Amino acid sequence: MKIKSQKDFFAGLMFTLVGAGFAWGATTYTVGSGARMGPGYFPLMLGIVLAVLGLVVIFGSLTVETVDGEPIGKIAWKPLVFIIAANLVFGVLLGGLPSIGLPAMGLIIGIYALVIIAALAGAEFSLKLALILGTILAVGSYLAFIVGLKLQFQVWPTFITG
Repeated sequence: MKIKSQKDFFAGLMFTLVGAGFAWGATTYTVGSGARMGPGYFPLMLGIVLAVLGLVVIFGSLTVETVDGEPIGKIAWKPLVFIIAANLVFGVLLGGLPSIGLPAMGLIIGIYALVIIAALAGAEFSLKLALILGTILAVGSYLAFIVGLKLQFQVWPTFITG
């Protein structure tokens, strides 16, 4: 069988593998049933749906004719590195890194760092726009997670809150 769209084939393969991985990982939790869902029910169903969607995309890539075969382009390293780094920095700032003596900086500082570093991934960088977006996300996250859901985690750095 000939691959008629490389982009769709590899995107479908990625969906299938990630979905299957999530479904497999969800089996380590209690799944339950549709009427009494356990903690593994939603990730299992989501993983299955994602894997099936991936298989549909793979099937389409093998049957739908494209003009040039839609080859895979070069990997965009700059956005990839900045987006991964932004998430890692957010995690470290949110929880701290006791092994090197870095205290938790909290949700607000973590969100601003995440947004600024992720904004560096784009073709154009505007600190003003990144700070505006960071403020919107920080306020929204605070309202959703701390006020609305009443989750208990550090919002501000320890040296501010005492």
